[in-house]
Amino acid sequence: MQFQYFMPVKIICGRDCVAQSASVFAAFGERAIIVTGKSSAANGSLADVQAALSANGQAHIVYDKIPPNPTVASVREGGRLARSFGADFVVAVGGGSPMDAAKAVAMLARQDAGDIFSYTATADVLPMLHIPTTAGTGSEVTPYAILTNDERETKTSISHPAYFPKVAFLDGKYMRGLPQSTAAYTAIDAMSHAMEGMLSVRAGALTDALAKESLRRLHAALPALTRGQCSDEDRDALLYAATLAGMVIANTGTCAVHSMGYSLTYFHGAPHGRANGLLLPEFFAVCEEKTPARAKEILQAAGFADSRALASALAPLLGEREKIDDETLRRYAQKASVNKNIKNCSVFFGEEDLFRVLKRSVGA
Repeated sequence: MQFQYFMPVKIICGRDCVAQSASVFAAFGERAIIVTGKSSAANGSLADVQAALSANGQAHIVYDKIPPNPTVASVREGGRLARSFGADFVVAVGGGSPMDAAKAVAMLARQDAGDIFSYTATADVLPMLHIPTTAGTGSEVTPYAILTNDERETKTSISHPAYFPKVAFLDGKYMRGLPQSTAAYTAIDAMSHAMEGMLSVRAGALTDALAKESLRRLHAALPALTRGQCSDEDRDALLYAATLAGMVIANTGTCAVHSMGYSLTYFHGAPHGRANGLLLPEFFAVCEEKTPARAKEILQAAGFADSRALASALAPLLGEREKIDDETLRRYAQKASVNKNIKNCSVFFGEEDLFRVLKRSVGA
């Protein structure tokens, strides 16, 4: 057995772990920039971070202008603010967008990047502490940041080992006020990470084990998600599962579902997890044709007999589907076919395969 695995993030998990960990924050410097969206002020996470910093006498500034799909302009503004404030470290609070944006902010605070998507970053970035308030992206344990790329009309990942946060705090209480759709879409995102991670050319025994445990937890929470009645225990389990799935893709990356989903998000405003959920069953239907044994292993790990059972389970969470014409879907298939995620998939998906998945998923 041969494999490599790397995930250098200290994880602190448990109720009120942020408030109880002021000493952890103290180790990173005297001045912090908090990168967040608007919801952190309502769910208590921002207040807990500020209380921890204040207890240490650490100065801080809040940058809460991160949009749902982070733009280059927003992270550049954050980088300039971090520099002018003299921030020693970054605290990211929120869902995937603030956490991804924080990584770019941490880099831009120390480096002058021209085209951020072609720039070769160095390891000179501000240290980061991440507090996820949704259970989906896993960004708290990955070296990736996904940003809107208007030039290519898609979303593009930037990556560097230095983008791994130093510490991640997991407390499901911050998810209590999430709308049902947000809770569902982010959980589907985590499911997609675990399932795509198992199809990666970089998958191995350890990432498979993490993925299967993540999928087991996610499947157990599906009834509560569908009812829209998650308990604190469900939220904790979902957050744990999302972090496990993040630990998977930190080493494997994602595959064709993400490649296709970016167009649904960029052009149609579909939340990232929803876009993945729309595509995931038909993607695995093709995988059942091309690599039946591996597809069956992954689907059964997720708690489903086959791709049809997966589709039935996700349907109530997705509701009415987007309807997109063939000409547009062929353009999306072409865009997906040149995405680097395609080559990361152990199952070959050509442009016609991608169009077939898109057509069956969101065709008019």
